[in-house]
Amino acid sequence: MVKPEFNFRFMNEKTEFAKRLREAMLAEGYEPRPAVLEKNFNSRYWGKSVTFQAVSRWLRGEAIPAQDKLQALAEWLKIEPEVLRYGEAVRKSVQAYRRRWDKGINSLERETFDAFLQLPAPQRKIVREVILAFSQAHAKTGKSARVKV
Repeated sequence: MVKPEFNFRFMNEKTEFAKRLREAMLAEGYEPRPAVLEKNFNSRYWGKSVTFQAVSRWLRGEAIPAQDKLQALAEWLKIEPEVLRYGEAVRKSVQAYRRRWDKGINSLERETFDAFLQLPAPQRKIVREVILAFSQAHAKTGKSARVKV
């Protein structure tokens, strides 16, 4: 049985997607109506045509298109697919996380990470365990270090 909060969260995702879709259509000069979406989408999509009912569900927040359709929508509406699907906040969060890595790592550490990624999985597991053991020992000495095992 699916938990009610999951259903609400997923329904909210659909509603938010519909809002972003309508905004993207308006930004490109299209009325956010099912007939407009159906005609313009199908004229650009390489796969099986979508129905009026399907695009209506997208615009009402009842469904989210599959990835191939999402990519076609994004290309047509000149918006990044991930922004159309998940919103600008998610992209900003990912970019901030990447910037943190870019700023916090010097060339020697990058070289170490590259070497680590070249190791077979069993050896990577051992190296990871060693690093986590050092991190835990460091945390016990009173230094602020967070470790998730």
